[in-house]
Amino acid sequence: MSFDLSLPLNTLFAGLILWQLRSIIFPVTTITDLPPNEWNESEGGAYSWMPEKHPEVVLWKRYTPQTLRKYDGVDPEGKGRILLAIKGTVFDVTQGKSFYGPDGMYGNFAGRDASRGMAKQSFDSEMLTPIDQPLDKLTDLTSDEIDNMNGWIEHFAHKYIICGELVENGQD
Repeated sequence: MSFDLSLPLNTLFAGLILWQLRSIIFPVTTITDLPPNEWNESEGGAYSWMPEKHPEVVLWKRYTPQTLRKYDGVDPEGKGRILLAIKGTVFDVTQGKSFYGPDGMYGNFAGRDASRGMAKQSFDSEMLTPIDQPLDKLTDLTSDEIDNMNGWIEHFAHKYIICGELVENGQD
């Protein structure tokens, strides 16, 4: 059996083999192969892999209704972060500031336990347990409302960072 370059398929295979050999013998230099002081210069000074500032680190911790309250996007102690809790899980929803910030349609849930409101699809303030009261046990919810709340938990878990758990006041 001989290798005949006059056949188009054989020519294609030979070309692919030569292309692979070329990339092995003469590897392409990427920007990361250059010393750090030459990275910006290699792209005319326009490229830098370094962010302007390091993003704020989010630590997992335990929150109570009282400690969660300062993360409403308004309180200066919360540094603009927006957190909310659903069924004991605390989510950092700062990315969704247009929804959960002070002027957003879910703004009343910021810095609070939103479990009942999410379960009942209600943004009314009576859906919120006062922060000095025990956590809402949600025992009167229907199975459809519980399913609805669990759907929100799943949605939030895929979209936002889980940054803690909500516990009773005094348990932090």
